[in-house]
Amino acid sequence: MRKKKTRKKQDWAGLLFILPSLAGVAVFTLIPFADVIRRSFTAAVTGMWVGFTNYRTVFANTAFRLAASNTLRFTLVCLPLLIAVSLALAVLLQNLIFGKNLLKSICLMPMAVPAASVVLVWKVLFHRHGLINALLEKAGLGQIGWMETGCAFAVLVVSYLWKNLGYDMILWLAGLAGIPTEIYEAARVDGAGDWKCFLLITLPNLKSSLYTITVLSFLNSFKVFREAWLVAGDYPHQSMYLLQHLYSNWFRDLAFDKIAAAAVTTAGIVFVLIMLLQRMWEQE
Repeated sequence: MRKKKTRKKQDWAGLLFILPSLAGVAVFTLIPFADVIRRSFTAAVTGMWVGFTNYRTVFANTAFRLAASNTLRFTLVCLPLLIAVSLALAVLLQNLIFGKNLLKSICLMPMAVPAASVVLVWKVLFHRHGLINALLEKAGLGQIGWMETGCAFAVLVVSYLWKNLGYDMILWLAGLAGIPTEIYEAARVDGAGDWKCFLLITLPNLKSSLYTITVLSFLNSFKVFREAWLVAGDYPHQSMYLLQHLYSNWFRDLAFDKIAAAAVTTAGIVFVLIMLLQRMWEQE
């Protein structure tokens, strides 16, 4: 009986500790999102129930299809690149003897740079009369309209990688630090080289880290809008017109019904993808 009472007290104590966080999540996230779901089935002005009309309007919208396809393409290109490059840098940094702190600081520096400063760098480098075009013109290669052509998508990808590389590298380093060195020593005694150690020891032991980094990188890919909007405005080149641009333009037009329907659709797709990813990890 005493043990049961002690467990009940511990359960209540644990609940009281997490209650403020649960209340904050409910007030600032769950309840507002429930209201967004409600608004997705009503008219923007009158608030009348319209069923799935808003969803049909959104899916029939050409701008939504363009923004959704660009966002999907951006995610599919950036995620593998970011995960692979950050892992390579983390392994390199772990094996370095000198200069670890310097390289780590260089990779983490973009996280501390404000978005306005990033935009200034973009304009200096990629403007039609910017630094890169000046170098290309001196080399006799002519100018490139970086922000007026399909190259704008590549600039957006580079910006995302530059901004998030250091963060993912630190997460990989945390995962690498948790692998016992005795395993590597035993493998080298058996004649395993660096590549075999990486494939058979490092990668399997980074499974949990890979899931966390993939999910966080996927969510961070939706935060690249600020720089693109500050550089190119509400209507950038169509190759970098993302869902966030569409939401911003609809918000300016007070099209809250379409914003709500598109937001619920996006949230549902993101949730399903994360659950599928988690299921794949659990099965492996």
